[in-house]
This record gives sequence, structure tokens and C-alpha cells, in this order.
Amino acid sequence: MLKWALIFFVVSLVAGFLGFSGVSTATATIARVLFGIALVIFLIFLVLALLAGSAVL
Repeated sequence: MLKWALIFFVVSLVAGFLGFSGVSTATATIARVLFGIALVIFLIFLVLALLAGSAVL
């Protein structure tokens, strides 16, 4: 998912550089949403790993 966020970010930069502000805004929003989802999933797995580690001890 982070790969797709990075791809949309690069597309946003290129579109902004070429003057396509609408496309740039849309792809930046998509990249931001994908990054947020990836961050939430990471935090959930981090908490689950910490809980599983304490259960083993």
C-alpha cells in the first residue's frame, strides 16, 4: 500500500510540475489517504504484536 501511495505522490509531483493542478490535487489526496490507511494498519499490527509478546512472557 505504501508503494501505491509513493506512486500517486510521484504522479502528483509530475502533474503539478507540468501544470495539471486538478490531477495533482486528486493524486495527492489519494496518496495521503493510502498513506493514512497504511499507517493505521501498521499501528494495529504493532499493538497486536506487543500484546502477543506480553502474553508469551
